[in-house]
Amino acid sequence: MKVLDFYSNEDHDTSINKIELTAEQKADLEAFHDTSRDGRIRDRIKAVLLRSEGWSAAMIAQALRLHETTITRHINDYISKNKLAPENGGSHPYLSHEQTADVIEHITQNTYRYSYETSSTY
Repeated sequence: MKVLDFYSNEDHDTSINKIELTAEQKADLEAFHDTSRDGRIRDRIKAVLLRSEGWSAAMIAQALRLHETTITRHINDYISKNKLAPENGGSHPYLSHEQTADVIEHITQNTYRYSYETSSTY
């Protein structure tokens, strides 16, 4: 079992860069943390703030209960792209915009009690 020394001033973690934030940047991040409902974004903000306070990736990972490589990725994403939100793009739609509008118009005008009522082969 790996034991972490939280009282050491030495930073043995060379895989992530140090972050220096101004007081205004810290205040902005803390405000964003307080208003964000997405736990993944809050974890990224906490990782950035803790790293700016000198915490190592291992210490942050243990505190947030995330993997150390996840912390390293979060920190590096913030440094290189100022990224805090995950980029889950979702899937591409099967319908065109026109088809989607037609479906919305149809279901707005017609109410069905049962799914079999929507079938044209019925």
